[in-house]
Amino acid sequence: MANRHLSRSIVLQTLFEWDFKNYPNEGIVSMLERNEGEFAPGNEDLAFMKKILGYVIDKREIIDQIIEKAAPEWPIEKINAVDRNILRMGLGELLFGDHNEVPPKVAINESIELAKTFGGDSSSRFVNGVLGAVYKEIGEPGKDQKSKHQKKNEEVDITTLPLEQKAGALIYARNGDELYFALVHDIFGYWTLSKGGVEEGETPEQAAVREIKEEVNLDIKIVGIVGESEYIASHPQKGKIRKHVTFFLAESPYVPVTLENNSGGLDDARWFTVAEVAGLKMYDDVTGYMAQAIGQLTGTAS
Repeated sequence: MANRHLSRSIVLQTLFEWDFKNYPNEGIVSMLERNEGEFAPGNEDLAFMKKILGYVIDKREIIDQIIEKAAPEWPIEKINAVDRNILRMGLGELLFGDHNEVPPKVAINESIELAKTFGGDSSSRFVNGVLGAVYKEIGEPGKDQKSKHQKKNEEVDITTLPLEQKAGALIYARNGDELYFALVHDIFGYWTLSKGGVEEGETPEQAAVREIKEEVNLDIKIVGIVGESEYIASHPQKGKIRKHVTFFLAESPYVPVTLENNSGGLDDARWFTVAEVAGLKMYDDVTGYMAQAIGQLTGTAS
């Protein structure tokens, strides 16, 4: 009888050894088979273990980029090897696995349990924070299936949590009779809105103007607000944090949009016509903001 928690533990042990030896892909399957034979004879789940191992080996570069985006205070080499490889496993299942076989919340909870068993005192909180942030970014698949862990989180009084403000903008420009929107592309595969943190002494409007200039080199003029969102994130040292994001509607000259080198977690930036926007892969909230802006700017809003 397969024991999935044990199987993941063996994969973690294999990845820890692989990490310690500086990622030698050659021979890693033999390494996994050796560990299974030694620690789980008769487990009969080698195919599942190879699948998780494959996610990490094949997608390590993009997985590590996602970890650094979700935990910018922690460069990948600064995260201890156990936590680092638990995150790689969890993200592998979350982003590249079959959600019918392993629902996203199961992948997250299994990672948290591995962190409790093999990590340090703050490992489970850190793993939960990073995977939770990524889960939100990919649209929270299966979010209506609430786990006990989620129900416990819902009991938190968010008004008592530290507040971190972010600001961004839905940027538009006119060129002749054509209306264009500037979007950025993230490493999760979505076209989205440029945003960043509000620094001390700044208003959200000032932060949005600065962030857009720094990230995509556009000089914008704020003309309104298209939406706000708030969510709870976990920080490895600060614990739970309430994050509030304000998105403004902003006008820009129709000039080339360029992604700056320090734009972590992003890999492209472009202008799109209204017709082109309809075919883009976007997050649900961004789609809503876009529809609102298009209606407002074309005079078709209800």
